[in-house]
Amino acid sequence: MYDRVLVPMALDHGVSGTTLTAAKTLCNPGGQITALHVYEAPHSSVSAYLDEEAVRSAWDKAQQRLAEKTASHGDVTTEMVKGRSYRAILEFAEKHDVDCIVVGSHKPGLSDFFLGSTAARVIRHAPCAVHVCRTS
Repeated sequence: MYDRVLVPMALDHGVSGTTLTAAKTLCNPGGQITALHVYEAPHSSVSAYLDEEAVRSAWDKAQQRLAEKTASHGDVTTEMVKGRSYRAILEFAEKHDVDCIVVGSHKPGLSDFFLGSTAARVIRHAPCAVHVCRTS
């Protein structure tokens, strides 16, 4: 179905296994699945109290967790970028000619209708197909 599938992963949500399994189902034989984590740097007011080593340590820890979450899913490439979640996902998808984004989403609450979750923003603005894996 798709040759290049992107799976954005929030490392603190428990939907990674579901989205990676869905990506494998949607990906053509020989296709590429990329698990992407967007590292959102601390806000400037917080950054003033953090040294470079603390920020680097957080980045390294996130890379390790991403590798752990994808380890049992075979040939999945991992990538990390810095930025705002939905913007970074869309930019990555455009830059790498992604055919499908497999994104996890919780059931929308009232705040999601006013503010929009990351998944909702990706769905509205994606340059490709989007498959949503809904959690309860």
